[in-house]
Amino acid sequence: MNKSAASSELWNEDLAPTSEAQRTWRWYHFAALWVGMVMCIPAYTLAASLIEGGMSASEAVVTVFLANAIVLVPMLLIGHAGTKYGIPYAVLARSSFGTKGARLPALMRAIVACGWYGIQTWFGGMMIYTLAGVLLGHSLGGDKIAGLGINGAQFACFLAFWAIQFWYIFHGMDSIRKLETYTAPLKIVICFVLLGWVYHKAGGFGPILDQPSQFVEGGKKAGQFWTTFWPSLTAMIGFWATLALNIPDFTRFAKSQRDQVLGQSVGLPVPMGLLAMLAVIVTSATVVLYGKAIWDPVDLASRMTGVAVLIALLILLIDTVSVNLAANLVGPAYDFSALSPKLISYKTGGYITAFIAIALMPWKILESTQGYIFTWLIGYSALLGPIAGILIIDYYFIRKTTLDVDQLYQENGKYSYGNGWNMAAIAAFVIGVVPNIPGFLNAAFPTSFPDTSDLFKTIYTYAWFVGLVLSGFVYLVLMKGKPDQLLVVPQPQ
Repeated sequence: MNKSAASSELWNEDLAPTSEAQRTWRWYHFAALWVGMVMCIPAYTLAASLIEGGMSASEAVVTVFLANAIVLVPMLLIGHAGTKYGIPYAVLARSSFGTKGARLPALMRAIVACGWYGIQTWFGGMMIYTLAGVLLGHSLGGDKIAGLGINGAQFACFLAFWAIQFWYIFHGMDSIRKLETYTAPLKIVICFVLLGWVYHKAGGFGPILDQPSQFVEGGKKAGQFWTTFWPSLTAMIGFWATLALNIPDFTRFAKSQRDQVLGQSVGLPVPMGLLAMLAVIVTSATVVLYGKAIWDPVDLASRMTGVAVLIALLILLIDTVSVNLAANLVGPAYDFSALSPKLISYKTGGYITAFIAIALMPWKILESTQGYIFTWLIGYSALLGPIAGILIIDYYFIRKTTLDVDQLYQENGKYSYGNGWNMAAIAAFVIGVVPNIPGFLNAAFPTSFPDTSDLFKTIYTYAWFVGLVLSGFVYLVLMKGKPDQLLVVPQPQ
């Protein structure tokens, strides 16, 4: 691209299109990236939430697999632009939202990622907390800190893990790619070792695998399968909805379209389904071993004996670092940089992400499964679905996959829409979000909004789908018939 023509308000080295030399990621790098991100504690515990909701083991595994097969579609569609033009998500959004308006979807995605960064950091901190307890021979305790709701040792361990991750903020994308490539095979081996361990210790795989669904005739929730399945599917899609948007941040480094398509197709749905299966099998065995189902792998690791507990917890620590950096740091670092390229670099964006993660107090998000699924996962999918719909319609139906890359970095170019905002995208986004607001308020604050109609509650269970389809359709209608040349603003002489 023409650097001299680019506006300093829209361009910096981190946001610039990747060069040929930077495009080194092959399909196995993407597959390793996804295996590395999938093998994480929140993904492991997703199956637990489904079985707690009444599903059988097979229903839970199929639901997780199906959700990831669905979310793979926008991943591949949006990822295409990253590979073709070498641009990150925050720059791609300028073609639909405008050069200034793109800051809105960038900020939306960034704040959600900060929440996820905090959640994963909390899991990492709890591993250090558990590991310290094992090494000392007694669990760490103490009174809860007023306002925080956790004790001093928990908060200190949270901050310690938060500090560990800073090294990768300094060393950038390539260090993250190397970490994922090297740790992904290790995680697969560990999964099989864990399976062998529980099979040997329990003398089989335990009773959860044999438990029928609670939705069958005569069960506790007979006839209620679909009312549980749809919100669960939406929540599972919500789990990776952030990555579905900012996947260009990774695919911009791909050697070819084949590499990003094959790598993601191999790396996401199948490992996610297998991880859910692993979680169900291992947890089933814990019923035999400990007399109750233990869905938390950190809790399970702490119950192992000898050197096994140290190895298990250290592997979980490495796992959480690699997942958190790839899934929850890269995207918001670029997004914050796009808000003010002149002042905020990728590295500074990483610092902002890390500090917001502390302020969000992630342990409060995780206080209940109900809050985790219906408020957090579905709630933010209601915001991200509409953005995905707009991006896909704009890139494939309005632009026909053809973008003028130089113009994406010019304040008064064709993607400025005159004032930097494309009001068609803003209107489509608002229309896609509004139907989900009553259901969200009811899920998040049930005592304050008890009278929400069943219609809005039902719409909310499909939040991501509703937002994606509705916003995409509205955007198509508003933009159809506006030829590209009408969007070009004459450049000042």
